Parts: sequence; structure tokens; C-alpha cells
Amino acid sequence: MRVLIQLRPSPDVVAAVADPGVTATTADVSDGLPGVVLDHSFTPVAVPRPVPATGGDPLSLNQALTFSLAAEHASVLVRGEISDDELSTRLALLPGTRSDVVGVHADPVIESNLTCGGDDPVGDWHDVERLLGVAELRAEGLDGTGVALAIVDTGINSAHVGRHLGSNPIVDVRNSWNPAGVSGTAGQFRVDHGTMCAFDALIGAPRASLIDIPVLLSRRPGGSAMDGLLSDAVAAFAHLRTVLAAQPQATRSLVVSNSWGSFSPRWDFPIGHPGNYSDNAAHPFNLIISSLEQAGADVLFAAGNCGRDCRDSRCAYPDRPIGGANSHSRVLSIGGVDTTGERVGYSSQGPGRLSLRKPDVCAYTHFSGSQAFGAAEPDSGTSAACPVAAGLVAAIRTRWPASALSPSQLRTLLRRTADDRGGVGFDYDYGYGVLDVSGILSSLRRRELRVA
Repeated sequence: MRVLIQLRPSPDVVAAVADPGVTATTADVSDGLPGVVLDHSFTPVAVPRPVPATGGDPLSLNQALTFSLAAEHASVLVRGEISDDELSTRLALLPGTRSDVVGVHADPVIESNLTCGGDDPVGDWHDVERLLGVAELRAEGLDGTGVALAIVDTGINSAHVGRHLGSNPIVDVRNSWNPAGVSGTAGQFRVDHGTMCAFDALIGAPRASLIDIPVLLSRRPGGSAMDGLLSDAVAAFAHLRTVLAAQPQATRSLVVSNSWGSFSPRWDFPIGHPGNYSDNAAHPFNLIISSLEQAGADVLFAAGNCGRDCRDSRCAYPDRPIGGANSHSRVLSIGGVDTTGERVGYSSQGPGRLSLRKPDVCAYTHFSGSQAFGAAEPDSGTSAACPVAAGLVAAIRTRWPASALSPSQLRTLLRRTADDRGGVGFDYDYGYGVLDVSGILSSLRRRELRVA
């Protein structure tokens, strides 16, 4: 089984791993662990420590926290593999026999959120443009200019996006990032799922700067062309943390769109195990998400395509399919509706595993748009809904950076102004409702007047 091993080496080593100007290696962190085949192609990642206020419970994540990467606080992740035959023995022995081992965590397979499909598109991307109030957004100067928009997926083909969108996208090559073993240049990957996501994000924010993060192209034994490992997403988010930290505090804006998730518990440790991912807010990836959000990033995840009416064949959780980061309290979990406002049958229902009130809101999907999978195929799944919502968030960030409207405040605004489509208030089909741009802009104008 592939695992992430959390270590606490010497403070000098921790400081080197946490420093974006230093490239530390697995050999720098550990000289070997009994029964573990370490993956030396994986660059170690620093994990921030959640620090409560003075007098707070040091073991609770349900309180106000800061996240420290100081050498005396942070830990380090390396990737490795433990034989299935020895797994239970090694899990018991490693923390007990090695004082530097903090824990052993699941490194589950992550896969793009495609859809069961079969139905014709419902409308096209111009309908989405109209429903998103893009003309109204542009009248307010909200087009994503200067906003970093990361597409964490299979890579982007910017030429294809530009051809079908009618304008050339901006790709931030310098801040884009590839996992180890993935070759290719930002914006020049083959047309696939990530290209669809980029197209759909730019409907609402055509002038945003795309950061291309092709984590789903990472290779593993037995893997396909559209899945990867959570450890590569861990490394990607650590990279995005350095991107965000380099931005001026006053204008800080980073939107991260994730149309992927973990579908099967067989890649995970059992619920209740300290290394579990799906139900464990203390998994290193979930901690890194919290620290990135606190630093000013808007993180969005697709709710998934395990809805009861049209369930993806890969969905192996018997219930509550929105798990792990897709259900994190500090992310926007996005469900899907078609351009008539009806929930699509594959959109996963809550409750979520980390946070019960998931999905948060719904955005548009199953429309004719990018043609990434052919002229007749819709942009579909919550895979399309998530970047549509991310594009709207990026548009808002054009004039409302995190210093003026925190990610938490923006999530509250989107929920409060959503068009309620299910039962009164929150429900597990639509969340708080469908994104409502008129309501969002009205609220922002009132806020602007109060600030003035």
C-alpha cells in the first residue's frame, strides 16, 4: 500500500523543507525506515502545525487556529510503500520504534469527476454566461484580471480553450507546477478533462491568470491516464502556498479549482484509523487545505458524481459519498444543476464526511462548451460545475481580494445569496441553492457603501 509518512526530523531539516528556495530530498529527511520502500522521486512536503490560541485545546481542530511552518512546529511528509502482507505489523511498529515518525497516512488514488453521461447537453456555454450574469460582472469590472486561478487536474491545452472560447487564455507558466515524472509545459498538455475545466472557469473570469497543475497525470503502477495519488496533490498545494505567500498582502487572490476526489475506501485506511483520509480532518492534506485557506486562498472542490439517480460506477462508498477534502469545512463543495436549474442526477448528495452541510452550493453543468471530449459531448459532471463556480469566485476577486473579503466571508456570502431550489434553507440535494450573481453583486455593493 502506498502511504504518506509524517516525520519530525531535526529543526534544520524541517526549515530546509519549508523553505521554497531550497530543494530538499527524501534522503535529506530520512536514511530509511524499516519495512518501507521510500519513493525518492517525491519531494518532501512541510506540514504546518495547527496552533490554538493561548489556553486552547492543543488536540482540537474545532476552534480558532493559526498554522505554523516554524521549524519547531512543522513536520515533514515523505512517500513510500509498505507491503500489504506487512502493513498491519509496520503500522504498529513504526511510531513505537522510531521517535521521528509522527504517523502513517493514506495516500489514496484520486480520480477526475466524470459522469455517467448519455444525455444530450442542456443548453450551451452562452446560456451559462447569461445565467452567471457575465455582462453584469463585466459592467462592474469583474473579469478576473490579476487573479490567479489554479486548475488542479490533467493539464490545460490553452490553444484549444482559446479556439472555442474566442479569446486567448492567460497561462501563468512561471507559477504552474508538474508532479515528479510528469513532463510537459503549462498550457500545452493534450486536450482532456483539465482543458474542459479551464474553459468552464474562464466563462466567468476570462482574464484570470491560469496556473496549470496536472496532478492527475502522475503515474503509478496500474494507473490510468486520468488518475493520480493524493500525495501529488499534497505537493501541489504546498507549491500553491508559496505562490500565495509571494503575492502582496493587500491584493492577495488565489482561487483553486479541484474537479476530482477519492471514490473508493479500498485505497484508504479504515474510518477511525489515525491515517484515514476520508473522515479525518487531521490528515495532512486536510491540514494543508486549512492553512492555505487561512492564508487567503479560495478552495473549491466538486461534490462528486455519486448522486442516487445516476451513480458513477466507481462510487464505492455505501453512503455519504462526499468525503475528504471535498467535504472540508473550509472549501466550497459544488453540486451540479443544468441550465434550467434542475439538479443533475449524478450530483452527490450530503451529508458530507468532514462537514455535514455539503454540498455548499450548486453551479451549472451538462452544457455544450469546451468540446474537450468531442463536439457532441457536454461539459458535464460536478467536474464542470466546480470550475464554473471557481470562475465566478475569480471574477469577484478582481476587486475584492482576500484582504477585503476573506475566503470565509466569501463562502458565507455565496451561501446566503444562493437561489434556494430545494427545501426551505439548506438541503442535501442543492446545498444552500444555486449561485445567484445578482444577489452577490447587490450584497457586495451594500458592503462597499458600508466600508466607504
